[in-house]
Amino acid sequence: MTRERGPRGLRRRDRNALIAASLTALSLAASGCVVVHGEREVLPATTKAEAAKALKEFTAAYNAADKAFDRSLDAGHVTGALADIDGARLKAGHTNSPAGNPGHAPLKLSDTRFTIPKKAGWPRWFVADTAANKGGSSRWLFVFTRGDLGEPFKVAYLTLVAPDDVPEFKLDADGWAEAVPAGSAGLTVPPAELSEKYTTYLKGGGSGFADGAYTSGWRAARAKEASRPGLVRQYIDKPMTGGEYAPLALRTTDGGALVFFTTRHYEKQTAATGTAVPPQNADVQALTKGEVKQSLTLEFVSNEAVLDPKRGSGSADVEVLGRVQGLTSAQGE
Repeated sequence: MTRERGPRGLRRRDRNALIAASLTALSLAASGCVVVHGEREVLPATTKAEAAKALKEFTAAYNAADKAFDRSLDAGHVTGALADIDGARLKAGHTNSPAGNPGHAPLKLSDTRFTIPKKAGWPRWFVADTAANKGGSSRWLFVFTRGDLGEPFKVAYLTLVAPDDVPEFKLDADGWAEAVPAGSAGLTVPPAELSEKYTTYLKGGGSGFADGAYTSGWRAARAKEASRPGLVRQYIDKPMTGGEYAPLALRTTDGGALVFFTTRHYEKQTAATGTAVPPQNADVQALTKGEVKQSLTLEFVSNEAVLDPKRGSGSADVEVLGRVQGLTSAQGE
């Protein structure tokens, strides 16, 4: 069942439950390649009927891939960050359970709301905001994209967001949303710069991002882990901005934007002399190359959904509403 957006409640609820819900999304858990054809006419990215069909096809493909632990079954329905995250999960699952997923429970989506921007050129994309039978009360935000009419819509981004944190989008008289250009100077941080700004913040702290579980909280958790005796943890964060990882942004009613973007993260664990790197679970082992003797480097891909305020609005900080991260590879040494 689909319905259009109506008034939403105030944001700012306690997000403790959302942190756990985001971990659920790792199990499921930008755009497609930018292809410019020179169109000048501003058109809706798709129709609500076509959007509903794309979501239905994705869900069926995802469930088939999850049941069989076969990444080929949904490869034609995912791209960008989600393809990296979920592809690695399925690869590990297949290695450890070649006969299929013994714990498979089909994903079921409901109460779907589509937000479709009207824009010129490619890529064309839209957002599906749904409830699900996993992740508690969190809303699941899927971003579907395609590079031309000959391509199917694929999911590039998936984040879980507290229900009251989903913003109101600016709509025209016909109900179409407004896509914000990546280089827009009207926001506190242009969408094209968010991936780099975020990774710089994670490394050195400072201003620009509101306190929360995915900003100050994540930095504090890292500092705590790094201080434990017997095991040195080092972190490297890198932006991802090109091609299928390009940011996508929708204008909100307050003049700001909801922006989706991608980052890559590395964690190197090095054991002190005479000790060993802590044992890893079977999924990590399935994605690890080399022998873990003294160190293990974990590589993750993450996608974020943030509220980027209108420049000069008085709200100077970008707020990270949701983040889904997945291990994509590991290297032992």
